[in-house]
Amino acid sequence: MSRVEPLATITAATRALLVTAGRLDDAACRAPSPLPGWTRGHVLTHVARNADGGTRLLTWARTGVESYEYPSVEARAAEIEDGAGRPAATLVADVRESARRFADAYTLMSEEAWDRVVQWTSGIRHPAARASDARLTEVLVHHVDLDAGFTPRDWPADFTARMLGTVVAAFARRDDAPDLRLRATDTGCDLGDGARVVAGTEASLLAWLMGRSSGDDLTGVEGISVPFLY
Repeated sequence: MSRVEPLATITAATRALLVTAGRLDDAACRAPSPLPGWTRGHVLTHVARNADGGTRLLTWARTGVESYEYPSVEARAAEIEDGAGRPAATLVADVRESARRFADAYTLMSEEAWDRVVQWTSGIRHPAARASDARLTEVLVHHVDLDAGFTPRDWPADFTARMLGTVVAAFARRDDAPDLRLRATDTGCDLGDGARVVAGTEASLLAWLMGRSSGDDLTGVEGISVPFLY
């Protein structure tokens, strides 16, 4: 059976995001986030619609009836734009209720269903189990994008280590990614075989590679640019 992220882990990450979001008022939700062109309202709406997209993928895997993540990339963008300007309380309620729907769909999954292959909006196909890992990633990364106190240092260590390996592998498949060797000063782990060595904690390395940090707390980043990945 494919690896499935425990629901308890996803739920804990979601609850933490909801605590942060619950402290935001309407003005804060309309303020810019660190993501270009997005307010915090865009971030929260995206987190909610991502949960619904994941719910549809799990339903497809469980029932065998095609239920796509989003109708199209354009429809996804339109939903986020349409929902971004809502009041803070409505945004938070949307995140909470969509997460509940995802959790309900998760609990209905059988071992066989997790292994069934479904198709994401990008066209890529994976076993449905990938939707559990993808959901955790969305919640943890976009919690940082709220820019409201939660930082990459707050990511769980096991998530950071696993995601760092995933990102390094993704960069290795891209022609526009620099050829690096990453050295994690907190764990002693080395990733990549490039000539340029970039060193720092695993959380700092991952944040930089994912565009959530300028890399000021790393060594060896001078003159290096990384393509946007997530």
